[in-house]
Amino acid sequence: MKIESPLFGEVNTNPETVITFPKGLMGFENCTRYQFLHEAAAGEKTGGAMVHYLQSLDDPAVCFSVVDPVSFGLNYEFTLTDDEESVLQSGGADNPGGLAVLLMVYKPRADEATAPGVSANINGPLVINAEKRLGLQKIIRSSHYDVTLRES
Repeated sequence: MKIESPLFGEVNTNPETVITFPKGLMGFENCTRYQFLHEAAAGEKTGGAMVHYLQSLDDPAVCFSVVDPVSFGLNYEFTLTDDEESVLQSGGADNPGGLAVLLMVYKPRADEATAPGVSANINGPLVINAEKRLGLQKIIRSSHYDVTLRES
């Protein structure tokens, strides 16, 4: 399958590598199929986090930048609900090793009242079962942290 991505141009996708988010992502519920893409040396060039991309196959105009939360010094510990475990087909607490957590990141617009740099959605991490190629967005409603990340 080929799509025309505004960011990457023509992209060939292999159906075996498509990541499905059965419930979509918050605000993008109709986009359920994504291709995981990356620029080979993005982290090496910047000396920072390696940025990857989730390119929607349902709407080529939709593409999210994602990073490993560890690159920001964040370590997530949360419990998946039975419904979330069912969506991910994760096997529950007996098999947590097959799950990856990613953060969606974005560069705020110049007119926003935030400091320049990159912001991350730390209350809505993506949880992906890499083996089954299934994902979901975990909405964290209450948390026990106080974090401010700013570019230096």
